[in-house]
Amino acid sequence: MPVSVKDEVYAEYGITHHSAGQYEVDHLISLELGGSNDIANLWPEAASPTPGFHQKDQVENYLHDQVCSGKMDLRTAQTKIATDWLSVYKQMGSSY
Repeated sequence: MPVSVKDEVYAEYGITHHSAGQYEVDHLISLELGGSNDIANLWPEAASPTPGFHQKDQVENYLHDQVCSGKMDLRTAQTKIATDWLSVYKQMGSSY
């Protein structure tokens, strides 16, 4: 993703300064679950406190695996990650 897009996302959320690794410009609905790079699907996600962006990445992988294995339909996975990914994180266990 271009730096200009990342800068736009940070500006949208009022973040004018940050340290490297403090935030990740993340997709509300991940690309692997059919999300887009549209600015409306992007937000700055903090690394800490945990769970932060590293843990959300694990949720993205878990939901992707659930959809690809047929255990969950795509719409359900999209809804879960967009509305309450923390609940998914707490339920999925430590395998991701």
